[in-house]
Amino acid sequence: MRTASGARGSDGGPVDSGPPPRETTADRIKDYILGAGLRPGDLLPTEVELCERLGVSRSNVREAIRRLSTLDIVEVRHGHGTFVGRMSLDALVESLVFRGVLSPGDDLRALREVIDLRKTLDLAMAERIVDVFRGTSDPDLHELVEQMVEIASGGATFPRQDRDFHTRLLSRLDNSLVGQLVGAFWDVHTAVVPRLGVSVAADLVRTARTHGEMLGAAEDGDVERFRLAVHAHYEPIERALPGGGA
Repeated sequence: MRTASGARGSDGGPVDSGPPPRETTADRIKDYILGAGLRPGDLLPTEVELCERLGVSRSNVREAIRRLSTLDIVEVRHGHGTFVGRMSLDALVESLVFRGVLSPGDDLRALREVIDLRKTLDLAMAERIVDVFRGTSDPDLHELVEQMVEIASGGATFPRQDRDFHTRLLSRLDNSLVGQLVGAFWDVHTAVVPRLGVSVAADLVRTARTHGEMLGAAEDGDVERFRLAVHAHYEPIERALPGGGA
């Protein structure tokens, strides 16, 4: 019997940790993808070939493919085959949106958690963002800031420009996962807010301008000013939530 390494019972003897977790067919297909060095877009073996390789039934393979498809690990193209998926964070976004809408209690705690994660990511990446942007000028990001200020001045929101700004700001870092997470949490944030009936912060122009303050601080190489701009950026939505203060 397997025992947990170093685990001891009240009598000083080893504690039985139980049998190892059973490997599923989906796990074995993931192992095959990794072992074969396949990349997103690569074609997987046929259903029959997978059955032979893995020693499982066709029903097991079909169920595993359905499961992996919902996670975007594989993509089924009818008439063409099954391919390694894009492995995006779409499934994560959908789950978090549903969670936020289904359980909005405790002063919209789920939404607060998403906002806190967005803010934490921006602050955690502050030094790296500033290092990348220091001494440069990004005309596309400056154009997005101008668009946001103009749209906000007319009393409208600017979701497309907002998302583009935050994802582009991270796109120059040598870490694609951070950019994906920022985009995913932004999608959750903007999807949950209207579903929960949260009023958009009235100070739209101020919110728009804080993007420019973040960008300016990064290009000037000022990490502390960048962090202050991040706090200023999230302050309006934090204040707009019930219990967020005056």
